[in-house]
Amino acid sequence: MNLKDVKDMAKEKGVKAGRMKKEEIIRAIQRAEGFFDCFGSAAAGECSQAGCLWREDCLRI
Repeated sequence: MNLKDVKDMAKEKGVKAGRMKKEEIIRAIQRAEGFFDCFGSAAAGECSQAGCLWREDCLRI
């Protein structure tokens, strides 16, 4: 997902993205959705957040 799409989603969720980096915006969206703000921190490619929208992108990092 590109930065514009992420910022649009943030706006829909009530997250003020401002000058945040893409990863920071995604973490803020995760918090707004009730998930852990863990984007990009999966250890050894493992993630317990099966319902997270960002899971596939996160595990690629």
